[in-house]
Amino acid sequence: MTMKIKLNGQDYNTEKETLLELLSELGIMPERVAVELNLCVIRRADLAKQKIQDGDVVEIINFVGGGI
Repeated sequence: MTMKIKLNGQDYNTEKETLLELLSELGIMPERVAVELNLCVIRRADLAKQKIQDGDVVEIINFVGGGI
């Protein structure tokens, strides 16, 4: 079943059921990002069991290293 979610401010359609599956679909390594679902930060250990539903708002934040 296709769901329409808001992903980083943009409409996005997916058939994936969990946040971990969504990250895989996007080609994102879970250890390199923080994920927020409907304004709640989701622990990395919970990504595989956290279901997503039609209308959810997902924000994926990349960690960027650097400095001088």
